[in-house]
Amino acid sequence: MNASSENPAATPPCENAIAIRGLEKTYGGGVHALEAFDLTIPRGSFFGLLGPNGAGKSTLINVLAGLAIKTAGDVKIWGFDLDRAPRHARAAIGVVPQELNIDPFLTPREALEVQAGFYGVPKKARRTDEILRALHLSDKAEAYARALSGGMQRRLLIAKAMVHSPPILVLDEPTAGVDVELRQQLWELIRALNAKGTTVLLTTHYLEEAEQLCDRIAIINQGQLVACDQTETLLRRMDKREMLVTLAEDLSEVPAALKRFQASLQPPRVLHFKFRTSETGIGDILNAVHETGLTVSDLTTRESDLQDLFLQLTRSAAIGKKAGRVAKA
Repeated sequence: MNASSENPAATPPCENAIAIRGLEKTYGGGVHALEAFDLTIPRGSFFGLLGPNGAGKSTLINVLAGLAIKTAGDVKIWGFDLDRAPRHARAAIGVVPQELNIDPFLTPREALEVQAGFYGVPKKARRTDEILRALHLSDKAEAYARALSGGMQRRLLIAKAMVHSPPILVLDEPTAGVDVELRQQLWELIRALNAKGTTVLLTTHYLEEAEQLCDRIAIINQGQLVACDQTETLLRRMDKREMLVTLAEDLSEVPAALKRFQASLQPPRVLHFKFRTSETGIGDILNAVHETGLTVSDLTTRESDLQDLFLQLTRSAAIGKKAGRVAKA
């Protein structure tokens, strides 16, 4: 759902939903949660923010939501500077926390009305019934929140984040700890919100989730941005493939003609190949196997996925940062 005309953040003055330049956040003791952090999130995108625990994701969300004060840098939300127009900037964003922080003695209708009051939404401009319908909570509108299922409580959190009609929705690990069926339901709901124009910023530990939902992904590690691009472009950076070839004959070692393909033997009949798709085709390997006189009885292939890229980038960033500290010392 898009922002209403009564929301001062309703008309986007620029093409970016969020623009961050040189963001720094330092806690007591000189702990750098964010360092020289730059990030641009296009309006209308479904944007994934990935990173290991302690990478700085939560700190970034807290800065955007006004729950943490940045140390340095510029942050614009829906075109509004967080320092010069904090009220308008924060009105443009709705945050769905990971924790189920719902008053158990309020009904969904009451919870939305109270939340709308916090944001100063006039009663005549409130869209409580519309939001309840959109989140499939109408039939539970008068039930106590404590009586709702876990999935309904998750949807209620999203509903609360939408009461002031923010054009940007931030979801912090929305499917953490939920079962597969509920996760699929939440995916469908979030996709629908994005299709209607809402910019979605999703943090998740589930790489499959980011791969299937997000059109752009940023990877953060130790407070620094280590990658940011379209999801397909990031995946193309992993020019690697593995193939297991099961033979009809037993082998005691890898034939000499196959060693150039980085082949290894899993005795007695499986050859494991690692190769770059830009340099070697599957047909090249199979032809070489055939030329050795071996018979292929089965084969399986595996391409690199987002998890491989995530591990590669975060490890590289950690090594680089450690080297930088050593150099300074």
